[in-house]
Amino acid sequence: MHWLGAVERLREQREAGVLVTVVDVRGHAPRDAGAKMVVSAGESWGSVGGGNLEETALARARTMVDQGTQTPEQLVLGLTDKARTDHGRQCCGGEVTLLLEPLPVVGSVAIFGLGHVGLQLARILAAHDLDLHLVDSRPGLLADERLALPADGEARVRVHHSPVPELALGAVPPGTHVLVMTHDHAEDFALCDAALRCTHLGSVGLIGSAAKWARFRTGLAVEGHDEAAVARIRCPIGLPGPASSSKLPVAIAVSVAAELMDLLAADRRTLR
Repeated sequence: MHWLGAVERLREQREAGVLVTVVDVRGHAPRDAGAKMVVSAGESWGSVGGGNLEETALARARTMVDQGTQTPEQLVLGLTDKARTDHGRQCCGGEVTLLLEPLPVVGSVAIFGLGHVGLQLARILAAHDLDLHLVDSRPGLLADERLALPADGEARVRVHHSPVPELALGAVPPGTHVLVMTHDHAEDFALCDAALRCTHLGSVGLIGSAAKWARFRTGLAVEGHDEAAVARIRCPIGLPGPASSSKLPVAIAVSVAAELMDLLAADRRTLR
């Protein structure tokens, strides 16, 4: 598999990895500058030269994956019979500099309901490197011209028109942070009920007032969810502060986006 395909595969599978690149060669070496290898906890694709060189790079890359390292590293390896090694000797006579770049698990967010707040939130999140799932039961709200997401945004956006929105929960990857903000309280409730029955999701947030949440708590208990399960849902959503008290859609979206940035940062500290 080409290294680009391997990077794509790791992203799709939400698996951490390291991209290893030969950035400099002095003297003789098995591969030229630019050679690449992708390493995950259990597999590797491509080659930076085989032998001790490659085994040392594999070992260091897997340590980085295991430790959740986020900072790139350089590794300088001498290819002479005098170079100390744990994996045999390579006597090419040169020296190779490797760059090891972490490929962390990319965050995933699903917005259910692309009304005024959901639309503003989607536009904010589209600027970030994450998987962004946009779900609505109303197809017109998902049209490209209405979404008008920034053309230079880093997010990988996936649009789901789902007449039964809770079915889309099964299409989002493990660890996805779910935000429930549809136009219909009955739809919101069905989504909350379904989300609590899913074991693969990250956090679940519900937009709404204290009165709405009180009704939902009672209804979810009637549906068989215990207190600990119901407590998985955050309501209200957004960081406390002036923005959280505003009723302007963009202000609410900014507050919710800020809260999500904290949740995604916590994911990066814990995911391996």
